[in-house]
Amino acid sequence: MKKFFDEFKEFISRGNVMDMAVGVIMGTAFTAIVNALVKNILTPLLGIVLNGVDFSDLIIKVGNAKVEYGLFIQAIINFLLISLVIFCMVKALNGARNKVIKKKEEEGAQEEEELEASVVLLQEIRDLLAKQNAETAAASEQDLLKK
Repeated sequence: MKKFFDEFKEFISRGNVMDMAVGVIMGTAFTAIVNALVKNILTPLLGIVLNGVDFSDLIIKVGNAKVEYGLFIQAIINFLLISLVIFCMVKALNGARNKVIKKKEEEGAQEEEELEASVVLLQEIRDLLAKQNAETAAASEQDLLKK
């Protein structure tokens, strides 16, 4: 029995399970925001545009049965509005993310240019020192030959 609980503890504490739980919680919170936006802002505005037509009241009676096709139409409208809101939010987030990525790439390119300039300067210093050492060695060699 202890082995079972140890395995359960290992399973529940894995990163992917925790990530999934956080995702579900955040998704639920995001759903509440989107639904409030659609229900309280966009749907009333759409009602103004449609002169107050409420599709949810549309019903056809067939004998004793009521076919509430208006609720179906309203569900489609809600789906389209929610999809539009999510699309706009994702588009805005992607735009912001792309700006951050572009800025980081530009900073990286600038740092690379600065590094390249430093490397070129160091190479020039190395070459001058090598030339100076070669001249000094040649002068020392000539002095030894004269003696």
